Amino acid sequence: MKQLMKLYLVMLILTTTLFAQAGTKLIGFNAQTIGRAGTSIGNFDSNELMMTNPAGISFLKKSSLDLDLSFMFPTLHFKNNLNDIDGDKNTFPLPTVSYVNNYDDKFSWGIGLFTAGGMGADFKLKHALYGTALQEYHSKLALMQGGISAAYKFNENLSVGVSAHLVYSMLEFAMPFSLNPLSMAGVANPMTGMTFGQMFAAPNSVGGFGYTEVTASAKMNDLSALGFNGKIGLAYKVSDELSFGLSYSSPIDLTYKNGTATMDMTQQLNDAFGKAVMGWMMQNPGKSQQEAQAAIMGMFAQLGIDMSKGVVANYDLNVDLSFPQIIGFGISYKPMSNLKLSSDVEILSWESAFDNMTLKLSNGKNANINKMMGNNGAFDIEFPLKWKNSVLVKIGAEYCVTKELVLRGGFAHNQNPVPESTIFPVFPAIVENHLTIGAGYKLSENFIVNAAFEMGLNNSLKASNPSLIANEYSNSTSELATTLIHFSFSYSF
Repeated sequence: MKQLMKLYLVMLILTTTLFAQAGTKLIGFNAQTIGRAGTSIGNFDSNELMMTNPAGISFLKKSSLDLDLSFMFPTLHFKNNLNDIDGDKNTFPLPTVSYVNNYDDKFSWGIGLFTAGGMGADFKLKHALYGTALQEYHSKLALMQGGISAAYKFNENLSVGVSAHLVYSMLEFAMPFSLNPLSMAGVANPMTGMTFGQMFAAPNSVGGFGYTEVTASAKMNDLSALGFNGKIGLAYKVSDELSFGLSYSSPIDLTYKNGTATMDMTQQLNDAFGKAVMGWMMQNPGKSQQEAQAAIMGMFAQLGIDMSKGVVANYDLNVDLSFPQIIGFGISYKPMSNLKLSSDVEILSWESAFDNMTLKLSNGKNANINKMMGNNGAFDIEFPLKWKNSVLVKIGAEYCVTKELVLRGGFAHNQNPVPESTIFPVFPAIVENHLTIGAGYKLSENFIVNAAFEMGLNNSLKASNPSLIANEYSNSTSELATTLIHFSFSYSF
């Protein structure tokens, strides 16, 4: 078992970006259940129950070891007034390993490590501030969790169970990062009290730059977080034909620590400098461009900005982000001996989790940026997400062709939690509909192989105007589709 855990951790290190299936949540965690659209809360037949309804492991017929590996192939597209382009083509492995001990008639326990979900994207896009130079747009949010589960069977029909999971997550961003100019609270003119933000936002007619946003090239790396997730479940088996499940998964509060951020405002300041030079030359006809540049450099110096020091700063970075509580209900029914139908309904409370992402920057040493921001190199940014609560509905079927061969199929629908006001291409968690097919084959009395194919059907979302993230996303369109293949190997004892 120790060797399996070491192998899993190595695979996690090699795994890069994960993609959302229901927000940031995958619809299932092994090939057996994904073949029937991930239905498992009321189906007491898989180690996946440790993630969805731990009470159900009481009804597993044998102890078992499961190894699962999935591969995801996302397809992304983004369109705005400067771009109409596909995202990078990537392939991502999603590993899982789990063990359930079910030797005792009353008490069962299990241990597992699961790839829980995430999101991310990679683009090279044009941005109005940077001219024809393509800019990097990158994100990675990966979420893994694992730990122990235990269940107690009160009688032949009723069981309760709990899971206690440690959660590990990684986070990265790289893209042009825009802010309201008024966030630059440093005083530019002590005589009037005008801030740099007011100066950058003021119209040209009154000596300002007329910006509705200020933009920096941003990279945020090396962020990781540890947290806790608790689950509790109820399993009720009416008969061999009918069963119900109810589950609750607690919210996950994470603080990503020990990250680094680089903010480069060079292009923004160069643009402002160019506007100032042009304005000075219009006011002083006959003067050369060199004279204008010298005059403007002197004006910036009077504002406390030393152009020779540039406007690139490195920061220490922490990020606060939460993941939602989940309430789930599931039912499984066998209308005939070789056919099983099942359905799960899950309520995901995104509104209280993905409202804002708090970026905490500190230890910035660039005097020019500190002067403009009006701080000593430490400040917080509230990055708006404003996600909506969603309901995930799964419907699946399982047909036993022979004692050895099982065929599966299913459909899952998730309400898109991402609003038009905050959709942007590197956080594209908008897939709603999933079609799945799968099969299982019993190679021996104790060894079963399962495989599944999943399609997250293409969905597009047009951003509002204005966008809460940045002007470049106003009226833009983001698209996402995913294709996944799943394999699992189960050995019972």
